[in-house]
Amino acid sequence: SLPVEEVREARLAANGYTSASLDATIHGSEDGEAALADFIGAEDRALGLVEDFHALAPLIAGLDERDRRILHMRFVDELTQAQIGEQLGVTQMHVSRLLTRTLARLREGMLAAR
Repeated sequence: SLPVEEVREARLAANGYTSASLDATIHGSEDGEAALADFIGAEDRALGLVEDFHALAPLIAGLDERDRRILHMRFVDELTQAQIGEQLGVTQMHVSRLLTRTLARLREGMLAAR
């Protein structure tokens, strides 16, 4: 004595309680039988970067405003060193030296954290 729509919703919700083994074989694949696990998930190669981002964040926060701004313009806004120099009123060579120094400081901090 329930409405048809409510029965459909209940049957759909019941699917959440059904499970299958990841080792269950699937028939009809091109190579014969295959396990369900062969089709689910993949290793995320970028996942290892999460720790690096967490270690890098306080190092970047410790930089002065100019160095953070230069990093942002170079690696977020993807400006060239010449374009950054124009915005800051310095030469491209000076920007290059500032980036080299800042990146070396960040690299040292990351290596010390390991």
